[in-house]
Amino acid sequence: MSRKIPFDYWLLVITFVLVLSGIVMVYSSSSIYALQNYHDSYFFLKKQFLFASLGFIALIVFLLIDYHSYYKIIYPFLFICLVLMIALLIPGIGHRVGGARRWLNLGFFRFQPSEFAKYALIFYLAYSLSKKEGSMKSFAIGFVPHLIVTGLFLGLLLLQPDFGTAVSIAFIVFLMLFAAGTRLSYIISALIVLVPTACYLMMSTPYRKKRILAFLNPWEDPANTGFQIIQSFLAFYSGNILGLGLGDGRQKLFYLPEAHTDFIFSVIGEELGFMGVMAVIILFVLFLYRGIRISLKAPDLFGTYLALGITSLISFQAITNIAVVMGLLPTKGLALPFLSYGGTSVICNLAGVGILLNISAQQQDVSTSTYR
Repeated sequence: MSRKIPFDYWLLVITFVLVLSGIVMVYSSSSIYALQNYHDSYFFLKKQFLFASLGFIALIVFLLIDYHSYYKIIYPFLFICLVLMIALLIPGIGHRVGGARRWLNLGFFRFQPSEFAKYALIFYLAYSLSKKEGSMKSFAIGFVPHLIVTGLFLGLLLLQPDFGTAVSIAFIVFLMLFAAGTRLSYIISALIVLVPTACYLMMSTPYRKKRILAFLNPWEDPANTGFQIIQSFLAFYSGNILGLGLGDGRQKLFYLPEAHTDFIFSVIGEELGFMGVMAVIILFVLFLYRGIRISLKAPDLFGTYLALGITSLISFQAITNIAVVMGLLPTKGLALPFLSYGGTSVICNLAGVGILLNISAQQQDVSTSTYR
């Protein structure tokens, strides 16, 4: 007999601290902008608080649902996400923001189908990889079907266009395939094709090419393509060790674009300094550790792959966003999980944490087991 242990409280605490910090920093980074554009300095704060509240409700719901019960809805969920991604490309249905058609506007609610698509693919892969445990070395059974399904979503993402999300999904898929035992030669062969294709897509599209050039030398065009990253550098430089103080940052005063969304980490660096930056990084490292721990101790392969996919998705987005705002990667337009302003992202990621907690609650405490 073995005893079930409670869910991972540390993961819940880490997530709560990140979300609470995000609410505070969204208000700090957006109050002036909101006052000027919406005549209400609390505009984004109220919406982010609402998103976080809905997200924690989703977290509780998914914590209480046995993750094995998702078996029956995986393929319908995947199909619905595929239809939603196609609907984005239909004029009048897909809502264009900043040159990209990534939003579906229902009038009372606007959301990004790609956020749901990420989790749909993770569910599909976790289920399929666990069922094909003995066939993962096979090219036709263990590799090609997963690549075809992933390719459909990647193609739709590139048509939006949403290159950053496409890269995130590709990374998660290859990581899960590798963890499931797919031959490394298959993965390397696919990368040999995909990497040059990605480079071509980046350099053949004018705005992506400008991003690459701005990444390599932002000071060549400081008033245009290099403006955002230079302002981010100035934010980190001004923050020094302890920061200018919460609410006292200057870059959010219409200098740093997307201060409350993609570049909120820069505001953290300016207002809370090196200590604030390190605190956020440590929280995400702890999140990654707890998530991998849950994956390794899951009671079955489906739980293992599901926990690995969710943990890797959130952690990869965090690493990528931090690297972008610090000038280590070209701008990709990925939000910082739990901290950046945004409804769909916050709700989906908190639901994902709920699934992780449910998996952790079903792991067995081996130390109390007795063997016959």
